[in-house]
Amino acid sequence: MSDGTVTTADLDVRLEKHRVELTGYCYRMLGSSFEAEDAVQDTLVRAWRSYDKFEGRSSMRSWLYRIATNVCLDMLTAGNKRARPMDLTDSTPLAQAALTPRPDNTWLEPMPDNRVLPTPSDPAEAAVAKESVRLAFMAALQQLPPKQRAVLILREVLAWKASEVAELLDTTVASVNSALQRARATLAERDGTAEEGAVSDPLDEEQQKLLERYVAAFEGYDMTALTALLHEDAVMTMPPFDLWLSGHEDITGFMTTLGAPCANSRLVPVEVNGLPGFAQYKPDPDEGGYMPWAVQVLEISGGRITGFHCFLDTKRWFPLFGLPLHLEAEADETE
Repeated sequence: MSDGTVTTADLDVRLEKHRVELTGYCYRMLGSSFEAEDAVQDTLVRAWRSYDKFEGRSSMRSWLYRIATNVCLDMLTAGNKRARPMDLTDSTPLAQAALTPRPDNTWLEPMPDNRVLPTPSDPAEAAVAKESVRLAFMAALQQLPPKQRAVLILREVLAWKASEVAELLDTTVASVNSALQRARATLAERDGTAEEGAVSDPLDEEQQKLLERYVAAFEGYDMTALTALLHEDAVMTMPPFDLWLSGHEDITGFMTTLGAPCANSRLVPVEVNGLPGFAQYKPDPDEGGYMPWAVQVLEISGGRITGFHCFLDTKRWFPLFGLPLHLEAEADETE
């Protein structure tokens, strides 16, 4: 408009175009899909209400990140660090396997790629963004104090200048550089944070074939074929249960005992945490067809599956991923 004013509709559009990248930022900060979306909604509402005080000395994007950072830091004052099962307990031998749930706010949560990863024109930027939401990196982030976490994400993932981060956090460049150095040192001490870089973006032909063989083995519940695809030190987790298994023998052993009802499941591909994944539907004994069972996230390295993570709270995850809550049996299955 000629007088420089912004209509409500214009402001809504301008704010909304930042939603995906802000959700990605808040997700990395909080480790929770739903808390991240709540944080972004709070950020946009605060921005909308205080837009008349926005003086334009920085870009709207920087201003929104400042608000989002403050929202996340407020949410993190309780000190809860979301984690994976292997961050909390030792692996359990199959003979002692027991399914003990922990509260939802214990766990690092999965997130659909399209909710947190904008589509940059630069393939290198896209690869960095995907790596920065992978489960191992996300779990490592959760071990950092909140302000170090913010500094690392802004500097290393979003490529902000130290001066820009210092202005956002109301601190000095020296303080930002020191926080970044400490954050890098903490991440370097953690095993496995870089291991998932072996997953190429996009998946190469060998990785695509590995996934095809995995689908055939899982849907056919062929443990011999599955064993051939799993790394000997592969890990399986099942939040909200704190049980985790290590090694293909215990994993396939679990699948044929406690996990036996998953036989004859169907897998639907999903893009989750920058990694290949599947929505698993298992046979529905009451209504026929298939019922939701898990969102699976797979980690791949060296031509094998190294991580097999099953998020079981389907009433939360399937709607988040836009997945149906029932699959009909195909015609050839009902004949």
